[in-house]
Amino acid sequence: MNLISKFFKALWHGLNFSRRLILNLIFFVIIVAALVALFSSDEKITVADNSVLKLNLNGFLVEELTYIDPIDAAFQDMRDSGDQPKEILLDDVLQVINRATTDESIQVLLLDIGNLYGGHLDKLEVIAQAIDEFKAAGKKVLAHSAYYNQTQYYLAAHADTISLHPYGGVKIKGFASYPMYFKDALDKLKVTQHIFRVGTYKSAIEPLIRNDMSDAAKEANRLWLGELWQQYKVQVSEARQFGLDNFDETLDAYQSKIQSVHGDFAQYALANGWVDELKTDQQLQAELIELVGLNDSGKTFKQVSFYKYLEMIKPPVQFDNPVTEKVAVIVARGAIEDGKRKAGTIGGDSTAALLKKARLDDKVKAVVLRIDSGGGSMFASQIIRNEVLAIKAAGKPVIASMGSIAASGGYWIAASANEIWAAPTTITGSIGVFGALLTLENSLKELGIHSDGVSTTELNAISITRGIDPQLADIYQLSVENSYDKFISIVAMERNIDKAAVDKVAQGRVWTATQAKEFGLIDKLGYKADAIEAAAKLANLDFYDVITIQQELSEKEQLIREVFGSAMVQSALSGIKLTAPLNVLTNGYLAPVTSQVEKNLSILNQFNDPNGTYVRCLVCEVSF
Repeated sequence: MNLISKFFKALWHGLNFSRRLILNLIFFVIIVAALVALFSSDEKITVADNSVLKLNLNGFLVEELTYIDPIDAAFQDMRDSGDQPKEILLDDVLQVINRATTDESIQVLLLDIGNLYGGHLDKLEVIAQAIDEFKAAGKKVLAHSAYYNQTQYYLAAHADTISLHPYGGVKIKGFASYPMYFKDALDKLKVTQHIFRVGTYKSAIEPLIRNDMSDAAKEANRLWLGELWQQYKVQVSEARQFGLDNFDETLDAYQSKIQSVHGDFAQYALANGWVDELKTDQQLQAELIELVGLNDSGKTFKQVSFYKYLEMIKPPVQFDNPVTEKVAVIVARGAIEDGKRKAGTIGGDSTAALLKKARLDDKVKAVVLRIDSGGGSMFASQIIRNEVLAIKAAGKPVIASMGSIAASGGYWIAASANEIWAAPTTITGSIGVFGALLTLENSLKELGIHSDGVSTTELNAISITRGIDPQLADIYQLSVENSYDKFISIVAMERNIDKAAVDKVAQGRVWTATQAKEFGLIDKLGYKADAIEAAAKLANLDFYDVITIQQELSEKEQLIREVFGSAMVQSALSGIKLTAPLNVLTNGYLAPVTSQVEKNLSILNQFNDPNGTYVRCLVCEVSF
């Protein structure tokens, strides 16, 4: 036995030594690469005449990049875990295409968007507009991919020519909302659900109390999803110049077409008019070489990638003109939580601080609050709204510009703006309130664990280990009903709508912006640029600069980001892979399931309202 013990101790020490040696070697490589990067000059990026701009987008389109610790970001590729999906800033895409439109060196735009994971229609619409302006300048747009999902295809539809790999396909299947429901699981775990809500259509809490979607939720979801699908079809059919009947919506029609081409999805796409031609990557390269000529290496066509071109045209440090008057843009993206939060999540205090900064800046004459949020904490939403009111009181107009989603708390923080603008496909409304508390008294009892003791008052009658007294539950329900009344009262007052009329279109119901405009919930249909122009007009500005006020990194964070974000360090790290043992689950066949479960569980961590009251729309986060 002693011999076995010594063997395992020796084995452990050997493994531990190896682990420390590997980590130290990695750290040494990083330090050397960082020093080389800091003391070497970056290679200057140039664009040859008659070049192709390769729009090789990789990630999800977003209004604001989620804050990621620089060291975590640097090690992300090494872990190869896929924990942090890549993001593409919408403004960067627009800046690149708009600059290329007037750049005489760029003559062709190649939509290489096979790695564009997703983006809401409002973001795709403005990119499509930029592509159309590029074409209007007399330049050529080509799209090529092995496969097109419906996000990718929306942009590809605006190309002069769409090509597809002969073994590829086009997947356009409409929009859907299929949340997971946990009632049976919670019952089996003997978790007690205490639910408080107002709103016939407030379905955010349904996954905890049902095993399926309620009829009321299905009715509401069919309406706004159908409206989005109709807008997608109209816009794509206009770009491709074919009829609305070209979209397959029944399995019978789809099966019939696939049978006619003997199961060949590429031939189906060609026969259906989704693509213009089938060609391999090599054939595309030959075509582009003939179109623009060879690059300096003589091996491929003259080109510059999206990321290289962005690096060339976007200054590393933004300097604001201290003399000019400003329209300030503040982005509120993500779930609304109490307190301070990093970019990618809306903190009540941190977002209010950004608004306050705009209010106190004498050069800022108007503010655009750009919202992309399904809501969250009611208390945090009100903290943000208070600062919106303070800006207005200071004599500065505020325009709420709705992006993909501005529902529940997202609508709450928009309601007091001078004007509300939204894209036609913006998801909004969901004016309803809920509270939820899960207690484990029955689960613990099954394990033989009990809670007992004394209290000086009857008010201490709630605990995750003891449950909640029915009288206290009644009090919480009254509080939620009061919060709902505050919500619709704010909307009625700020939007100048009768309170009963607000209640009729509220009740937690979700609408698209085109529908919400009919009820007076928004003022005008338009995009971020339109909202900025409207803000300047309200402030009587003829000449102005647009600035984005965002959270500033500390000196330490900035230094770490510069070191670990340098090309030299990234290049050094790219050759090192630390494969995560669960990659088979998280990145393989079960990825959609594990991802959805993880997403649902992570939402629980966002519920930190001090009063336990939430204005949140979960069903709004539909997959596109």
